[in-house]
Amino acid sequence: MTPKDDDPEIGRTVTCGELAVNYHDVGDGPPVLLLHGSGPGVSAWANWRLTIGDLSPHFRLLARDLAGFGYTGVPADVPLTRDTWLRQIVDFLDALGVERAHVIGNSFGGSMALALAIAHPDRVERLVLMGSVGVPFDITPGLDAVWGYEPSIENMRAIMRVFAFDQSLIGDALVDMRYRASIRPGMQEAFSRMFPAPRQRWVDAMSHAEADARAVASPTLLVHGRDDQVIPLSTSLTLLEWIDDSQLHVFGRCGHWTQIEHAAAFADLVAGFLGARGRAT
Repeated sequence: MTPKDDDPEIGRTVTCGELAVNYHDVGDGPPVLLLHGSGPGVSAWANWRLTIGDLSPHFRLLARDLAGFGYTGVPADVPLTRDTWLRQIVDFLDALGVERAHVIGNSFGGSMALALAIAHPDRVERLVLMGSVGVPFDITPGLDAVWGYEPSIENMRAIMRVFAFDQSLIGDALVDMRYRASIRPGMQEAFSRMFPAPRQRWVDAMSHAEADARAVASPTLLVHGRDDQVIPLSTSLTLLEWIDDSQLHVFGRCGHWTQIEHAAAFADLVAGFLGARGRAT
């Protein structure tokens, strides 16, 4: 399937097991797998559109909608668990013939990137974890609200405001786009069965054992917004301690959307870490 002119979120389609996966394949160079977060109405394109534009001159960007998100639908009998998502990520790389890639994970996607590095270290070159889930922490009111989303314009606006430090980013067009995405047929049904209350158990389920994280050998860049109300900065500080070959960059005046609120600086930082010369753009 080719992209629709009126919907940039729809890219290509590849069959991975029981799923028809929507994904974007942009640029040329070493492959970089982009794994999005878990907010309502999210998609790979919504999360990574700026990063894709900035990094595509240097890398081949592969951004897929994970099962149950965006335009990758999921049958009702398929469990939405870390094991399912991990299997789907490996199947996706296999389907595209990608043996090894740099991996960038945002929030929930960070936990999945870490899961890939732990279970399949041969598939991961360098690792970037941004505002990442993946270690134990007490669930924040922000994350509880995100995972407990019930569709309405007002609820979507409130959640978008939690994500961003710069409130000027939260315009009517963004809120409407994400709200409409969240109410597409089957989307809320899938979303509501991922993280039902009590939600601390899903933080715990997406966390990795310390010994497993300490065994990660891929060079790792940790990125976090100092003012993140969704995933606390303490998670990246824990990962910095656990992953031996790691470094941490903290953006001040930044919430959970580092790749959007500080898009150019984020792209430059990542491009340098992944080996591109000069600015990302």
